[in-house]
This record gives sequence, C-alpha cells and structure tokens, in this order.
Amino acid sequence: MAVISISDTEEVQKLEEKRDGPTHREGDVITAEEKRKLSHRTNIANARSLGIGQPNGLEMALNMPSDGYNTALWIFYIPFILAEVPANLILNLNKIRPGIFLGGQVFLLGVLGMCQGLTKSYGGLLTIRFLLGVFEAALPAGATYMISMYYTRSEASIRFAWYFNFALAGPLFSGLLAYALQNLEGVGGYEGWRWIFIIEGLMTCFISAFVFLLCPNFPQEAQSWFLSAEERNHLLDILEASRGLEAEGSAADNIPIWKVLVDWRIHLMTLCFFCMDVTASSIASFSPTILTELGWMSTTAQLMLMPIWAIGIVSTFTITWVASRLNLRAPFLLFSTCLQIIGWSIMVAYVPEAGIRYLALFFMAAGTFPQMSILMGWLSANLRGRKYLAVGMGWMVGFGNCANFISSNVFITTERPRYPTGVATGLAFTVLGFVLTWTTLTLLVLSNKRRDRIRAQMTDDQREHYDELHFKYVY
Repeated sequence: MAVISISDTEEVQKLEEKRDGPTHREGDVITAEEKRKLSHRTNIANARSLGIGQPNGLEMALNMPSDGYNTALWIFYIPFILAEVPANLILNLNKIRPGIFLGGQVFLLGVLGMCQGLTKSYGGLLTIRFLLGVFEAALPAGATYMISMYYTRSEASIRFAWYFNFALAGPLFSGLLAYALQNLEGVGGYEGWRWIFIIEGLMTCFISAFVFLLCPNFPQEAQSWFLSAEERNHLLDILEASRGLEAEGSAADNIPIWKVLVDWRIHLMTLCFFCMDVTASSIASFSPTILTELGWMSTTAQLMLMPIWAIGIVSTFTITWVASRLNLRAPFLLFSTCLQIIGWSIMVAYVPEAGIRYLALFFMAAGTFPQMSILMGWLSANLRGRKYLAVGMGWMVGFGNCANFISSNVFITTERPRYPTGVATGLAFTVLGFVLTWTTLTLLVLSNKRRDRIRAQMTDDQREHYDELHFKYVY
C-alpha cells in the first residue's frame, strides 16, 4: 500500500475541492430532483392537499376510492425496492458510463412526472407511479454508491448530509411551488394540482442534462477534465489508506456475492434505516394532510410545511457535522431517535392545541433526517470492496424504503384527525429503531474485540493477510 505524504496542503485542498464539486453536483441533482422534490412522495402529497374534499381535487377528479391515495403511494415502492440492488450491480459492472446510466433515468422520470399531471384516470395514475418506481430505483442507491467510492470512511457521513439536505430542500421548494401554483386553477384547462406534476417534471428533464455532463466516472477511471492522472493516483492512495485495497482482483473484490447478500451488517443497519424511514415517509406523505386538518387552509398548509423541512436541513448539517468531527455515529443516532420519540409521543397524546402538535412535527424532522446521512455513512464505513458497497448502499436505500408500505397504509382516512393507528405505529417503530441501534453498536464492539484476540495470536505476515478482509469497525 502506498505511503501518503500530505506535504503540499494546497494540492490536497485542490483535490478535495474537485471531489466535492462534480460529485456533489451529481448527488445534489439526483437527490433534490428525484429523492425528495420529485420523489413522487412529496409532490403527490402537495397536489392532494390543494383540493382535499373538492370536486377539482386530485382524489375526486380521478374518482379515487377511499384508499386510493394510499395505494398510489405504495405501488411506487414495489419496483423501486426490488430493483435497487440489481441496478447498483449493473452500475458496478461499469459497462455503461455512470452519467449516461443515471442521467437517462432522470430524464425518463421527468417525462413520467409530467404524465402524472396529464392522466385522466385513477388507473392511469397507478400505472405511471409503478413505472416511476422502475426508473427511479437506480438513482438514490447509485448516487450513494458513487459518493461512497470517492470518500474515506471519516469523510463520507458529512457528504451524505449534503446529499440528503439537498433532498430536503426539494420538498421545501415543492411546498412553495404548490403555494405559488394555486392560482393556475383552470389554466390550459387543467386543475391546479396537475400543474405541480407538469412543472416539476419539466424541471427534472432540464436537470437530466447536467447529470449527463457532470456525473464523474468511478475514481479509477475519472475523466481528465475532472482529475489529472496525478490527482487520480493520489486519491486512490488516500482511499486505499482509509478503506483498504478494493481494486479488481483484491481479496475484498473476490468475496462471493452470496456472502455479501447474507452479511449481518447490511441487514441490521438496513433495519435501523427502515425504522427511521417510517417517520420520514410519514412526514413526506401525510404532513400536508395533517396540517390541513389542524385548521389551516390547504394553501397555508403548504407554507407551514417549509419550516419543518428547514429544521430537518439545519439539524442534519449540525448533528452530522459534530458526529463527523468526533468520528462517532451510534451516540448521535440514539440522540436523534430520542427526538423522534418525543415528537411521536406528542402525537399519540393528541394535545388539543394545534401549535403543540405542529411542534411535534419539528421534533420528528429534527430527529429523523440526521439519521439518514449518519446511517449511510456508518454502513459505508463498515464495508469494504466495490461489490459490498454496491449491494450495501442499494439494499439500505431499497429495502429501507419498505417503510413506505407501512406509512402509506396506517394513516387511515376514516381515523382522521387523530390517526391513532398511524401515530402508534410510528412510535412503535421508532422505539424499535432505538433498540436495533444499540444492538448494532454492541455487535460491532464485540466483533472488534474478537478481531483483536485473533490478531494477537498471529505473525506480522498473517496479520497483513487477515486485515485485507477483517478490518476494525467504527461506531
């Protein structure tokens, strides 16, 4: 392994700026446009809230059944979840340039997003949302995988914070856009809610051009306009010093795929992500509805959503930055989960004052969204090899998003405005997430102790070979 000498601070700083430039633009574009703002959770929630109970609203205009909105939410996630890991494995083959692979799907999502605003029937909406799930599958997992490939174990979490914060800026903007579009009712013969889908779909098509142009290749094949040969080699040395040897033909690369698929680290941390995402998906899909039922008009509710997303952005930056500086993960995950528990507990208690229940959403957002970046960074830091990262990132994003099946079915329309099933379920999964985080932390500590005992009995040559696969876990 190469020895890294960081003698030229200016050169190292230049390399870091180059990594943060194109890689962030790729992650920001995909996240802001696809994971949140056009993730087809928040814009459909905003579209629905513009006309709840009105003949020209989303549900009545498309003749939806009583559970039609819930079905429109969860049908998206069937292909989305099943295709995440296969899509990342295809990306890992490196037969198609990442910019083409990811940018093409962003463009198709934009077209399908517009079609949501043009459909004339409930069946048409369900078909479009199923196709959205198919083509969006590669984007979140692909973006997180690419970020994992460019950053060291200690650097990844704060970059994931950027990734998710641009995602959170999406629905913040989407709520403002929904408010601005309220006066487009009847323009072009379309209801106001249709314009949310049409305009955001057009914006996504526009953004796809930047993904084509700015998404870098994998570090080993980084384009010359992005990194010079010297910078590329220096980056590979830094990554190898942090993550170990991950190149093609290395011990980490030769692990059978079945061992990757059954690895407990991936599954246990994905369960933590799943429990967290029950809250995230509940906020994304039902906050506009809940705020409307707190007494605010639908258009006012759009504006009242913006501070909730804003507090999510601030807390994600703050908590993840401190966690990254201290090189700690689990303590901040446990703290964030406690904030979630406070929010859900207020919802379960159903305090009559609308302001108190509104405050509960702030606790939920402040506790939920920092966990996304920290959990992604935690899993990435405890995996080695491109195959492991491709599967691990895809598995966490894909199967972690199964939480949407829960949140989209427990907020039952006939239980409004208290939604006892929904809030009790949210609280239960949050408590379970707290327990699972403790369990993961305990297992990682015990694994490190076991590794130290085994290494103590080895020669130097044996340790070097052993360390290629058995590295020290971080928590």
